[in-house]
Amino acid sequence: MKKFNLFKEIIVVNKNDFLRAVNSAKHFAISYKGEIVYEPFEDTLISIFEGSIPPLSPLSTDLSRPISSMLGNNYRIVEDDDRLLIKASGAWQSIIGYNQKRALYDDTSGDGIAEFSDKVLEDTGWHATEFNIGYRDIVEQFEAQCEGILLCIEQEEPYQFSGLGFVFDIDHARRIGFEYCVRTIKEKLEKDEDFATLTDDEAEAAEFFKAL
Repeated sequence: MKKFNLFKEIIVVNKNDFLRAVNSAKHFAISYKGEIVYEPFEDTLISIFEGSIPPLSPLSTDLSRPISSMLGNNYRIVEDDDRLLIKASGAWQSIIGYNQKRALYDDTSGDGIAEFSDKVLEDTGWHATEFNIGYRDIVEQFEAQCEGILLCIEQEEPYQFSGLGFVFDIDHARRIGFEYCVRTIKEKLEKDEDFATLTDDEAEAAEFFKAL
């Protein structure tokens, strides 16, 4: 998976496409690649903005407004000929709200990853906890081996991280996660004295992974 760190990334948007979306009064999104898309949004969308831009009030004495202000104060927009260069890290809380329902996993809180949105992977993660395999352990396999995007804000000093994970091939992720758990559980059953005798829940989990 590739990190898309909003502290570092600049999203490049075609200016005319953006203005067309603004003037349409339609609900639209800007993807992390800088594409303008309109509702209904695909489940694969990873966005840095979703909404519509309200028209100026007829009572307004200023009938123009700068493009730099159109997305609100949490976005920084610089015009560069026919392009807009957008920095979106200031809008991270809104971006979480846009994308949370479409992400495979949510690593935006200090509590870590609690579940997978995919039912098959959630079954894998839930059973794996019986052998002290956490969701983070499984996610590290995705981040190392799967194609996808880790949409995040990350800085070094002081260290800060918050992210949402998206994989492009869910079947591949399911296989990677399951095979990792099988290998790990078999090793624990062979070498870890804590699993010399299994509880009913541990035995059920081992059966789920066909590790017995």
